[in-house]
Amino acid sequence: MSAGAAATAVLDHPLPEDIDNMVDEFRSRVPGQRNEPQPEVRQARVLGRGQDIVWTRSRRAEPRAWLRAVVWLVAAGLHREAGPTTLMVAGDLAARMDYRRGLVIYDLEGTARRTSTSPATVKRHVKVLRELGALVWLVHGSKRNIAAPGEGYMATATIYGAVIPPVFDEAMGHRLTGSGYEGRVCGVTEAGRERAVEQATVPSEARHRSQRRTERQRPSGRRGDRVRTAHPVDNPAMDNSRSQAREPHSPGSYHRSPAVQVDGGCKDTSRERATCRTAPRPSFKISYNVDGSRRTAGQTQRGIGIIQQVRPRVTWTQRASLRELEVALRPVTDAGWDWPTITAELHSWHLTWRPARPAAYIRARLARQATAEHQTAAAEVAEGWDEQEASGPLAVSSPDLVRSVLDGLAEGLATYSARQAELGLDDLTDQSAAATMAAFLSSGTGAPA
Repeated sequence: MSAGAAATAVLDHPLPEDIDNMVDEFRSRVPGQRNEPQPEVRQARVLGRGQDIVWTRSRRAEPRAWLRAVVWLVAAGLHREAGPTTLMVAGDLAARMDYRRGLVIYDLEGTARRTSTSPATVKRHVKVLRELGALVWLVHGSKRNIAAPGEGYMATATIYGAVIPPVFDEAMGHRLTGSGYEGRVCGVTEAGRERAVEQATVPSEARHRSQRRTERQRPSGRRGDRVRTAHPVDNPAMDNSRSQAREPHSPGSYHRSPAVQVDGGCKDTSRERATCRTAPRPSFKISYNVDGSRRTAGQTQRGIGIIQQVRPRVTWTQRASLRELEVALRPVTDAGWDWPTITAELHSWHLTWRPARPAAYIRARLARQATAEHQTAAAEVAEGWDEQEASGPLAVSSPDLVRSVLDGLAEGLATYSARQAELGLDDLTDQSAAATMAAFLSSGTGAPA
C-alpha cells in the first residue's frame, strides 16, 4: 500500500463509539503519572532505527488490541514518563487508525487540540510510545516543499504504525509466527492459557457478587422497614484550568539577570527627549557584480531597458515586475545578451504552464544550466581534453592541408587498384585512376604554392 492510500485508509475505518469508555476504564487502572518499574517485567527502551518499520521487533496490531497492549505497558511501569496522558494520546491515535492495519497520520496540532494539551506534550508522549515499542515510523514527515514549480506549498505527513512489542507477548504467553512487523499470534503457551482462564473468571465472580449485593438491598415490601439509599457525594472538582496549559519546567539551570545599576547621568528623561521620535534610517541594499565590483545605476537601467523588450514577448514572465526580472536575468544581460537572444532562450524552454514566481523559476533554471556547464568543463579537464590540441590539424595552412589530403587519396586509390587487379576486377576503361591522380599531382594545380 502506498503512503497516499494508507493516509486515505486511516479516515475510512474509525473505531466504534465506545472508544472513550474504554480509554476511561484503562485510565483508572494506571496508578499515577509516573510509575515505578515492576521487578518482574524488564524491557530496554527502543531507540534509533529500532523505531522504524524495517528494523522493529514489534508486530503489527489492530487499534483495539494495540490499545490494550499500551495500557498494559503503561501499567507495568516500563517507562518513567508514561501515564494517563500517554493513554489519552494513544486513545486519540487509535480512534483515527486504519482498523485493519493500524496506520495513522500524526496530526500534531489536531491531536493537541482534541486532547486539550500542548503540542510539546503530544510530542513527548508520542516519543514515549515509540520508546515502548508501540509505534513505528512508516513515513518520516518533512516540512520541505515537494510541490512542482507553480503549485502551492506541499509538505510530507508523518505516518505511524501501531505495533505490539515482544515483552507483551511474552507476558501474555503468546506464540508467534514470523518476526518483526509481519509477526502474527498463532497460539498460546500453557502459562498464557492459565492466565486467560483466570482473567475470564474474575469478571464472572465480580458480576455474581454485584447481583447478590443488589438482592440484599432490595426492600422486603413491609411498611415499617426503612431502606437506606446511598446518595452520591457532591464533591466539585477543583478548577485549576490554568495549570493545564502550562509547559513542564526546563531541566536546565536558570539564569538570573543582574540588577540594574545607575552610575551617573540624569535620573529622569526630559520631556523633549521623550516626545522626540527617532525614526530608523532606511537600509539600502547594495548590489554587486560577479567580479565583486559595485553595480552602478547605469548597469541597472540598461538591464531594465532590455527586460522592457523581453517581458511583453514572453507571456509567462508577466507576473513578475521589471525589477525582479532584471535581477533574475543579470547573468545573461551582464554576458552581453540582447533582448532577441534572451527572448529566444526563454521560448526554447517550452513551458506549457505559468510559474507562480517567474523570477524565482528563471534563477533556478539558469543556476541548473550553470551547474551543468561547470560539471561538463570539470569532466573535460579530468579526461585531459585540450581544445587547442584537438583543433590543431584544422589550423594548418591551406596548401599543406590540400597536399596532405591529395597524397592520402592517391595512396588509397593505388592500393584499391592493385587489389582489384589481383581479383581480376580491373576497371572497364583503359585509363588508370592512379596514373591520372599522379599526373594531377605533378601538374601545377596540386603543387604547393
